[in-house]
Amino acid sequence: MNAKVVVSLKDGILDPEGQAVASALGRMGFDEVKDVRIGKVIEIELEDGIADAEVRVKQMCEQILSNPVIEKFHIQTEQS
Repeated sequence: MNAKVVVSLKDGILDPEGQAVASALGRMGFDEVKDVRIGKVIEIELEDGIADAEVRVKQMCEQILSNPVIEKFHIQTEQS
């Protein structure tokens, strides 16, 4: 089984990296860009047949893959 975790900053949390990219895009002529938020994608390959795979991946996210104080995450799973 494969899991893809998308981690991003919660709404209202300042994203200096995103602001820098948005500013650079504006300077490059991409005036239509209103805002940029930077996040990360984590791809995990799990052993097949794990009954509670999504629960396990959620635990991973809560314990090490994200900072629950400032970040949110979304999990997508698919059979390999």
